[in-house]
Amino acid sequence: MNTVDEKASKIGADEIRDYSTKTFVLPARQKGQKRFSIRVGDVVRELRLYRSIPAVCSALKTEEFRRVNHLKLVDATGPKSGLSTTVVFTYEFVDQEHAPDPSVDAWSRLRGALKEVFAELGGGEAYLRAERSNFYDPAYRKEDRE
Repeated sequence: MNTVDEKASKIGADEIRDYSTKTFVLPARQKGQKRFSIRVGDVVRELRLYRSIPAVCSALKTEEFRRVNHLKLVDATGPKSGLSTTVVFTYEFVDQEHAPDPSVDAWSRLRGALKEVFAELGGGEAYLRAERSNFYDPAYRKEDRE
């Protein structure tokens, strides 16, 4: 039986940073915000890290988190210890050139990514026909059974 403590003990700093990136950094960047904040209590609650508050605070303060996400820590509010669910970290994006255009979603950016590859293979339809014809063992091909 998995308890909250067992699950929480398996979550490390990398998972905390990944969650924070996906949940806070990327949406703020996509909205074109220059600044955004992360409340430690929100991360603790979502990841159920009730006994790991210092780990969450540390993960959000690391140079690695800021470097990977191109952030500058502007402010940290909360108690002097800096280890509480009430701590709020405010970040600012250092570079706006890494910001994706919010009007273009990820799927749209992939459009045409394999255009040259399919052209070399005779086009998308020719590629699919060739793959389908080689999919089954010759003994099971429909045209061979008729």
